[in-house]
Amino acid sequence: MPNWCRWIMILQVLIVFTYASVAKWYPDWFDATAPALLMKAKKGYWLIGDLLQQSWIHYSIAYFGIFFDLLIIPLLLWKKTRLFGFYLSLFFHLFNSIVFQVGIFPYMSISFALFFFSSETLKKRFLPKKEIYNGNEIKIPKYRNLLITVFSIYFVFQIGLPLRHWFITDDVLWTEEGHRLSWRMMLRSKRGALTVWVEDKATGERNSYKYREKLSRKQSRNLMTHPDFMWQLAQYIKTEEQKKGKDVAVYMNSKVSVNGGGFFRFIEPKVDLASVPWDHFRHHDWILRSPEDYHQKTNQSIPYQ
Repeated sequence: MPNWCRWIMILQVLIVFTYASVAKWYPDWFDATAPALLMKAKKGYWLIGDLLQQSWIHYSIAYFGIFFDLLIIPLLLWKKTRLFGFYLSLFFHLFNSIVFQVGIFPYMSISFALFFFSSETLKKRFLPKKEIYNGNEIKIPKYRNLLITVFSIYFVFQIGLPLRHWFITDDVLWTEEGHRLSWRMMLRSKRGALTVWVEDKATGERNSYKYREKLSRKQSRNLMTHPDFMWQLAQYIKTEEQKKGKDVAVYMNSKVSVNGGGFFRFIEPKVDLASVPWDHFRHHDWILRSPEDYHQKTNQSIPYQ
């Protein structure tokens, strides 16, 4: 492939891993609280479950995660550390796949390492029967200026979108606003409790809505802590009730715990979520302000289901 294609891929993964490292620079990660909570859910794992509960493992995960994300691309770029970086990447991503079971992402990340090796190295280690093209002629793309413009705009978005939560009111760790497309991966533990109420605007009759029957287990779990999920559910309920000839309001009573902290009211229960808009770049007033002590650790159980 032309060299510019290779560097586009390298720049993309550099952005991903750099933001993933920076996102971990907060107190609950530095003191290993967040990794400890993430590992608590893995206690039942065969062979390694008890090991994952050790304090030194939690601190190792915390700081290895910070420095791996920050340094893996420089390690792969420098020829003297490239092979070391590759084996480090294999260990890191296979660990994530086995322990966190995060789908295709670890294997996709391993595959990106191929862009850092020369054709000769790839042939020697992985494709011994494949011929190497070594014409080395320089070909300037026909629409060079257009490509530069398109990819410049693309990378402005790639660099800018993960920063948007700094311009949205309150802490992204609490509100989740600006969380998506920000590479804030596996860095916090959240629990929630939610009750959904549907009110017929014509009669004023209000009933509890059994949302769990409509959702998968994973969707139900995420719904309790993600305001955009709550908003989407409200729109779904409104649409379904309109098919029955009803005009309804949808209210939600929610409490959330972040990284083992206490449960606090998360959204305003008097707001009809079916009638408010969603904006990806602004704060929503029906998401309540984060309490000052919401990080404080407690042994509080879920207040209601």
